[in-house]
Amino acid sequence: MSAPVILTVVRDFDASPEAVFDAWLDPARAAAFLFRTPDGAMLKVEIDARVGGRALIVERRASGDAHHHLRFEAIDRPRRLVFLFAADPAVEGQWTRVSIDIVARGDGSTLTLTHEMAPEWAAYEDQTRAGWTMILGSLADLLEKR
Repeated sequence: MSAPVILTVVRDFDASPEAVFDAWLDPARAAAFLFRTPDGAMLKVEIDARVGGRALIVERRASGDAHHHLRFEAIDRPRRLVFLFAADPAVEGQWTRVSIDIVARGDGSTLTLTHEMAPEWAAYEDQTRAGWTMILGSLADLLEKR
């Protein structure tokens, strides 16, 4: 039996922990960075921001519509957000877990994203890490208005 895949991405922001945290749960802000690709068109961003609530984010891409499903497990503003996550080719119910921890750093904040995936998703580790790195870069662009 293989071990689960646990990947971590860390990013500093020149924005308060509250601003970083709130962007994840505000549909208008999430549409600007969460699962957004440079050539895609955001079709749907629905976020029920409560423990047990769900989110559906759909972006039209050249390869087809990309569906991202979330189910929130912990919402502790502005420090911690935990959600179950499934994206194509997984179907809802084939959950992985994403934890976001945010700490204050001077005038800004540091976000640590940890994504826990079952061993069968090991082939997606590099792609997943690159995706989260791009997402956090887009969030920095949004919050820091570069």
